Amino acid sequence: MHFQQLLDGAEFLFQRGNPEISGLDYDSRRVQPGWCFVAMKGETTDGNRFVDAALAAGAAAVVSDDPKIQPKDDIAWAQVPHGRRALARLSANFYKRPAEKLANTGVTGTNGKTTTSFLLESILQAAGRKTALVGTVEYHVTGKVLPAPHTTPEPLELNQLLADALRHGATESVMEVSSHALAQQRVFGIPYDAAIFTNLTRDHLDYHRTFEDYFSAKRALFEGVGTDPPRVAIINIEDEYGKKLAKFSKSRSEVLTYGASQGDFHADRVDVGMSGTRFDLVTPAGTVALWSPLIGRVNVYNILAASAAAFARNCPPDAISRGVERLTRVPGRFERVDAGQPFTVVVDYAHTDDALRNLTLLAREFVSRGGGKVMTVFGCGGDRDRAKRPLMGEAAGRGTDYVILTSDNPRSEDPMAIINDALPGLEQTKTRFTVEPDRSKAIALAVQEAAPGDIVLIAGKGHEKVQITREGRHPFDDVEVAVAALHAAGYHKQEAAPAGGTQ
Repeated sequence: MHFQQLLDGAEFLFQRGNPEISGLDYDSRRVQPGWCFVAMKGETTDGNRFVDAALAAGAAAVVSDDPKIQPKDDIAWAQVPHGRRALARLSANFYKRPAEKLANTGVTGTNGKTTTSFLLESILQAAGRKTALVGTVEYHVTGKVLPAPHTTPEPLELNQLLADALRHGATESVMEVSSHALAQQRVFGIPYDAAIFTNLTRDHLDYHRTFEDYFSAKRALFEGVGTDPPRVAIINIEDEYGKKLAKFSKSRSEVLTYGASQGDFHADRVDVGMSGTRFDLVTPAGTVALWSPLIGRVNVYNILAASAAAFARNCPPDAISRGVERLTRVPGRFERVDAGQPFTVVVDYAHTDDALRNLTLLAREFVSRGGGKVMTVFGCGGDRDRAKRPLMGEAAGRGTDYVILTSDNPRSEDPMAIINDALPGLEQTKTRFTVEPDRSKAIALAVQEAAPGDIVLIAGKGHEKVQITREGRHPFDDVEVAVAALHAAGYHKQEAAPAGGTQ
């Protein structure tokens, strides 16, 4: 492919040269001879600082978003107004526009994206479709599981993944689309056939600054990201911002609403038990009886969202019921850890006050029949929105009999400073609590305190495999640490038994 073909459809202010291009990248360390280097400003670094390194590696062309850089002699060059949008266009062109050959569904919202995406993928597969999934926990390419460095990858990696999916026969993709990805335009140029909005609660205000900015980032998926708006918008009508979004989308897309008790898709005769969730899915085309191994009322919303999107993608009712039933677990979402102990231990990704409220409410239902206690281990992330920390403390305290406040990715901050930010909210609930900044010790303490019939919630990290501190990234898996604590306490069943998720 020649340089000018690579630039097709990209915005540029200046361009010269037309060499053959054999690859492209935005990381100078990966550039090879004959490649194009996209030098763009990022959140923590500026790729324009590495133009010379890319040229030394053999780059044949440079695309830069810095107008101050003087184009190098004898090197093909393009000056662009927005580096990541340019990267998106160039990546799509280089990989022959794979997103345009797939039916793409985007899922956005604060909570529920992961479980909703897993559910929709399961339904699509039950309908005989081959799929790709892009999300927080992992990426899937027609059955192959790949690690997920980011919820929504950079445009280059996203187009690589979609191109690989196409080569393996995929016809559909399901993508979690984070607010960061939308604000940074990582999905620029991706045409979405359907888009799902789950809810909006406090999160990421360290990045977006205000709730309205946060909502505006989410809304971009429904405006169209350098493309037409999605053909169908699937929106939680029982969420305050969902109501605003439904009104906004009506002139742009077909709107399908959902909610526990209202909307085009809603639930009737809901029965939430300890082994699963059963309800009648009410749709514009009739009622479908559903049973899911996922437990908790929050999963009713996730199932409704996925079912509405599957309906939009022309999946028959029997595929919806089979797909919902087949999904037995989502990693790090209400994942039960079983070493033969007489109490329940659960690892969950809940890391906002709303998610903690949902998690503790589910736990309370879980123990209500036996009179057990709810115990919660949680922390707040460092270098993130400080204002949500007391809210998380209050949410944990209100729903829990005993709280152990600990560390959860303190990053560059002092763990005790983060804990002190959360304490006022926790203290006002009058719930018994202990402060233990060492997360391993906090989990062990919860295990030691638990009595038969209790439930121990280990919240915040879910599927994550590292703890991030000032010293760097260290291996840390809540499931593995919980198993070790249970073994140390004398329980020796040798397997972990995951169950249905909550977010």
